[in-house]
Amino acid sequence: MTYCLAIKVKSGIVGLADTRLTSGNEFSIARKVTIHQRDNHSLFIMTSGLRSVRDKAITYFNETIEDGTANFDKMYKAVNAIAAQVRAVAREDKAALAESGLFFNLYAIIGGQLEHDPEPKLYLLYPEGNWVEVGQSSPYFIIGNYGYGKPVLVRSLTYESSIEFALKTGFLSFDATRLSCNDVGYPIDVIIYENNSFHIVEHRFEEHDLQAISQEWNRGVTESINRMPEDWMRPIIDKVHKIHHQ
Repeated sequence: MTYCLAIKVKSGIVGLADTRLTSGNEFSIARKVTIHQRDNHSLFIMTSGLRSVRDKAITYFNETIEDGTANFDKMYKAVNAIAAQVRAVAREDKAALAESGLFFNLYAIIGGQLEHDPEPKLYLLYPEGNWVEVGQSSPYFIIGNYGYGKPVLVRSLTYESSIEFALKTGFLSFDATRLSCNDVGYPIDVIIYENNSFHIVEHRFEEHDLQAISQEWNRGVTESINRMPEDWMRPIIDKVHKIHHQ
């Protein structure tokens, strides 16, 4: 499985992707983030789904850039170009995959800022090639194993959050997912893009880099639970005590 998360806040974009690949009982490590960066052109792609489908679609897209047939000045145009390559791979491989009992399940998060974009943009691309843009009311996209890490984002993250807060929240979202399922894991690739900088900064974190933060969060959660009021529990706890003393 996969855990890729991208958050758009007022001052920029934060992205985080795990690197674990699962094949039966075998695990391997592979990068799930692709970055294109040059003057006034900063774009990243995160993917979830069959690795063979991902590699083929990304190769096709990279080729359109390298051979000069693609020249994008706005993010939505780049997203449309990536969608075209996803559809091309679907035409070539979808039927054969289905015959083998596999699904064409490539999802992508695409973000960044191109020359004529007034601000950074963030999109979610579906396997069918259609896409949606992130909104301020829910300023993030998750692809892959999304159920375990979403609650911390819903509870705390807003469009007005700082990049630092978004990164901390994003890590806790990943950490919750990592602890809940064994097909998401370290190392994690983190990217940050600040508005109008036209430069994506990236860094890879190993488990030992963030172990202390994970442990601190665990302690904080336990302490918060212990500090919660208990008056609301009295009706059922009293019943338990009454039965115990009969």
